[in-house]
Amino acid sequence: MKLVLASDNAHKLTEFRELFAGLDVELVAKKDTGFTDEVDETGATFEENAFIKAEAVMRATGLAAIADDSGLCVDALDGAPGVNSARYTGDHADSDRDRYTLLLRNLEGAPDRAARFVSALCCVFPNGDVLRARGTCEGEILTSPRGENGFGYDPVFRPAGFSCSMAELTMEQKNAVSHRGRALRQFKTEWERYHADK
Repeated sequence: MKLVLASDNAHKLTEFRELFAGLDVELVAKKDTGFTDEVDETGATFEENAFIKAEAVMRATGLAAIADDSGLCVDALDGAPGVNSARYTGDHADSDRDRYTLLLRNLEGAPDRAARFVSALCCVFPNGDVLRARGTCEGEILTSPRGENGFGYDPVFRPAGFSCSMAELTMEQKNAVSHRGRALRQFKTEWERYHADK
């Protein structure tokens, strides 16, 4: 079955393909379907944004589409950057380094550095059926970036139970504990249950 990932983020596509291994799914990026429009993420929650993106791509392509909306929620910043994680600096074109540098600046002197990554997945089928999953990864914000792997806020996030940043983990380690890995494992269960009923 062909499934469209409602994203052109190469890092996400790699993670999704790794985590979808073993399912009878051909996962393609939305640009590979000819759909190049940006979908406005107008939702107030990760779940709402994931649905908006998946539904828009499904309608445009006629294929089942899966979307992930994810971000970093920091307790000392009242949950920010949250759904605005990719636009934290105010400019979507800014680099990951720009965003985590602003985060570190906003947390200077903060004694509470607890944070979590959140991933909400939504898959919308042409028949109107919807599958959802959610995963979180608890941890804390470091005082400086560490590591070259991963993307986004990974260099400044230390997952609970580790002494290193998310960007210092191997892909296998990251997939075992990451918010997206947890959401995808939950999603796999939902996917298998859904197709078992067909």
